[in-house]
Amino acid sequence: MDEKISTATYHTNPFLEAYPTPHETVPFDRIRFEDYEEAFMEGIRRDNEALDNIINDPEEPTFENTIARTDTSKGEHYYDLLDRVSTVFSCMLSAETNDQLDQLAQKLSPILTRHANDVALNSRLFARIKHVYEHHRPLTPEEQMLLNNSYDGFVRSGALLCDSDKDKLRQLTEEASLLSLQFSQNLLKETKAYELHITDEAQLDGLPDTAREAAATAAKEKGKEGWIFTLDSPSYSPFMTYSTQRQLRREMHRQHSTRCTHDNDYCNLAICERLVNLRREVAQLLGYQTYADYVLEHRMAGNTGRVYQLLHDLIAAYKPTALEERAEIEALAKRLEGDDFVLEPWDMAYYTHKLQMEKHAIDAEMLRPYFKLENVIRGVFGLATTLYGITFHEREDIPVYHPDVKAYEVLDRDGSYLAVLYADFHPRKGKQGGAWMTEFQGQWIDRRGNNVRPHVSLVMNLTKPTDEKPALLTLTEVETFLHEFGHSLHGMFANTRFQSLSGTNVWWDFVELPSQFMENYAVEREFLRTFAFHYQTGEPIPDELIDRIIKSRNFMAGSSCLRQVSFGLLDMAYYTLREPFAEPIIPFEQQAWAEAVITPQQPEACMTTQFSHIMAGGYAAGYYSYKWAEVLDADAFSVFREHGIFDQETAQRFRQEILSKGGTEHPMTLYKRFRGQEPTIDALLRRNGILPNTTDNGQQAQ
Repeated sequence: MDEKISTATYHTNPFLEAYPTPHETVPFDRIRFEDYEEAFMEGIRRDNEALDNIINDPEEPTFENTIARTDTSKGEHYYDLLDRVSTVFSCMLSAETNDQLDQLAQKLSPILTRHANDVALNSRLFARIKHVYEHHRPLTPEEQMLLNNSYDGFVRSGALLCDSDKDKLRQLTEEASLLSLQFSQNLLKETKAYELHITDEAQLDGLPDTAREAAATAAKEKGKEGWIFTLDSPSYSPFMTYSTQRQLRREMHRQHSTRCTHDNDYCNLAICERLVNLRREVAQLLGYQTYADYVLEHRMAGNTGRVYQLLHDLIAAYKPTALEERAEIEALAKRLEGDDFVLEPWDMAYYTHKLQMEKHAIDAEMLRPYFKLENVIRGVFGLATTLYGITFHEREDIPVYHPDVKAYEVLDRDGSYLAVLYADFHPRKGKQGGAWMTEFQGQWIDRRGNNVRPHVSLVMNLTKPTDEKPALLTLTEVETFLHEFGHSLHGMFANTRFQSLSGTNVWWDFVELPSQFMENYAVEREFLRTFAFHYQTGEPIPDELIDRIIKSRNFMAGSSCLRQVSFGLLDMAYYTLREPFAEPIIPFEQQAWAEAVITPQQPEACMTTQFSHIMAGGYAAGYYSYKWAEVLDADAFSVFREHGIFDQETAQRFRQEILSKGGTEHPMTLYKRFRGQEPTIDALLRRNGILPNTTDNGQQAQ
């Protein structure tokens, strides 16, 4: 009996103790499924205990004993257990989920929302915060921002409502939280459920070797003969661009554009309608006319009028160019197929590629051999080393949640520890589409004065290696890498006192500045020369090919801009509604973005049911942020162009004034401190070729 006890495996929930790993990183190799629920429940208990300690403090409420403690209080523990388990669980739901995790998420969603409401609607806690808001000592700008955020956050979460309205708010937010989760789960399952299985090699006509090999690998992984194409971007995009099989392109496009509209368990139509109405009801309960009014109160744009002004200004500037681009594509298609040919949505990528080859003699496949993933990693990391002096060192002793994931220790210029960076590059069954940055641990300065450094995760869906070739990326995928890496730098450089103000905890129409800024480097000759070497010969990318990249930079710039603007218009159409939304979604969608859409839509196509950004991703009434931040990033990069794109002095100022400051001050204050003035739309229009480079006049973006 004693021997059995001594040899039995005893499991301790890893969330409940100090992580015995390098830099106290998440011990993914020790986490069991049952650990999540236990940690969540204990985390809620500890949260409530810490809350009781604050509200029962007999001392007069002060910034230190109330505001600072609500942001960084860990109770008797040096970590926030609920935050610790939530970040891991959330990442798994997006990057490595399964049916068990999905079911647990649905079980936990109302519990966690209820707990968040219990905190936000606690009248005794709000009374202390209100007292500090009205009676406080002189504060630093960061302290003042935290105080303002704390007070406003409670007010915007219903602290001033009567009890019956608080109960109503609880019901609305719990339902919205669960529906957002269901939306994401449906989209993932619907996307992964479809595959185009080809067994006749003739139907691969036009497809490059990389697409064929990837499809063969996908089939082999599923134990099937032939080739399998999916709706994941690295499979879908090449098929739509290169396949000569128009009927198969039509089938792929139909499946992709109608996701979550079908009469099955994954339909999101009713969910979207309900989410729009729930958010409107929440906003109106809190005293706002629309959900957009509620959201934009804490955005750089400020109000719906300025958002629409930006979107309409962009339509006016870019639509003539987009119409010319559309006419060129249509003319080429008719020249190749005959005057009776009707250009359909599933033809656009195919004939756009042919036009690009005709005008610039360049396409994604020509560049792939020079964008081996390992080289791109060295190039992107090397860019950060050149600009900021930081270095990246792969650590195989840091546990990861999937074999695809790499973990890096990041050191600052002086060799001191800066952050941990996880990089998850490829699509797989349990992983959402798209690309994103998240954190397993944020940055803050604890009560002992220790600067707790962040653990940042970079997640993408880039082309996978095959049996024949390593992972070879497109230029667009390189841009995606740079974009998400920009978010990662924002997180890794965080250097603030309070966790809720650090890193990417900024207003949503400012958060895309660091990411979109990094995209500028993708077409810079000096940057490409640092890593773009042929994966077989080691030869550097030819200057002549770089010339073609630069000359083709603005190819389809008008259409690309209108596409983003159309999404912004759709977003605003939903969230500026003042009355209950009860219209059929597809006709509403087509009318909402009509001003920016120049390609006829198929009657069954629907973006809304797969528009994760505005339904489940936090961008509701905020999708315009991408274009808003594009004005900022073009303006910011113009400073680097003036002083040199690798200028370390300018980079240090960008790091010091923007990347490290998080949300400690108003974003325009931070931007002007870096730039010396507010941005104008000029730099963006010049970069896209809408205005000549010599133009100095431009409309103020802000």
